[in-house]
Amino acid sequence: MSKGKKLTKALFNPIVTGTIIGVLAPLLVHFGNPPNMGICVACFERDMAGAMGLHRASVVQYFRPEIIGFVLGAFIAAIVWKEWKSRTGSAPLVRFSLGVFAMIGALVFLGCPWRALLRLAGGDLNAVIGLLGLAAGVVLGIGFLRRGFNLGRARPSMPATGLMLPVLLTAGLLLTVLVPKIGEGLAFFSSQQGPGSQHAPLLISLFIGILVGVFAQRSRFCTIGAIRDTLIIRDRRLLTGIIALVITAFATNLLLSVLTDATYFRLSFAAQPVAHSSYLWNFAGMVLAGLAFVLSGGCPGRQLFLSGEGDGDAAVFVLGMIAGAALAHNFGLAAIPDRIVEGSLITGGPALPGMVAVGLGIVFCLGVGFSCSGKYRRG
Repeated sequence: MSKGKKLTKALFNPIVTGTIIGVLAPLLVHFGNPPNMGICVACFERDMAGAMGLHRASVVQYFRPEIIGFVLGAFIAAIVWKEWKSRTGSAPLVRFSLGVFAMIGALVFLGCPWRALLRLAGGDLNAVIGLLGLAAGVVLGIGFLRRGFNLGRARPSMPATGLMLPVLLTAGLLLTVLVPKIGEGLAFFSSQQGPGSQHAPLLISLFIGILVGVFAQRSRFCTIGAIRDTLIIRDRRLLTGIIALVITAFATNLLLSVLTDATYFRLSFAAQPVAHSSYLWNFAGMVLAGLAFVLSGGCPGRQLFLSGEGDGDAAVFVLGMIAGAALAHNFGLAAIPDRIVEGSLITGGPALPGMVAVGLGIVFCLGVGFSCSGKYRRG
């Protein structure tokens, strides 16, 4: 192996990627993103759904440049290293539906796997419950993988298939910049208060998103893959990246707390930013999300990076998550954060429709798992 290839291999590995995310995510909070939400794929896709008018929750509407950057960064890396390949597989409606339920589970917990790790690094102990639920969901999914679960092998497809999501997101970025200059009352919507109104400057968010996309594409960074590979083949390579993310995010939060007047680390369960302390639903929401992520082939970040590589199946899953965000907020399925009212803590969590949706989602995923595994699989 040449020195150049050795250097590239050393640079693009999960530990470096996890370290980059662990440092840059708290910095995005410093630059304006919501607390403990420097990067959250599920939350950001929810905000994008709101920006396009797909839901009516005015406090979570913003076309997040980080998501665009993730896809474009992966696209750039795949082109440079000659890995871009337009491809698609089978069962698009199943993949779309898995994306819908994965988002519902994530919004009951109030965060994707990345945000769960970042919440933990910020002192939110509810993240421990969520991560345990995520692991339980992954273990359930691994049971189906061992039974031969498969949604169909991806096959080469026309270039338009692989280019669709990068092109659509790039168009969205251009509209984000241009629409406010065209006239009032036009989409995209942008929150005036709440988490959607909190965001780092566009160019900073986009640059960080592209940087993360490049490194994650090259290192195959994936939170779900880390748990899956550790349990199935005892390969801890991806797990080292997850550990690096938590350690560096924790250190960065402490450093920012010392250097600024803001609080970036607070150890508690109650009243954490954009989080709730309903233990059962923190766990159950992430069980659903983890199971859906395993069946679809990766965490929400990994789905974005695969989309940038030309994977049409991953793009369908991403669109399913955006649709799931719209459903969650239009029908009251998302959890409500903890809040302080007149000095008293009001514990948040999902309302009855959200609880029912989690149960239905788990049943749906189990049905998909059984029907696409072993002797039950057809085709």
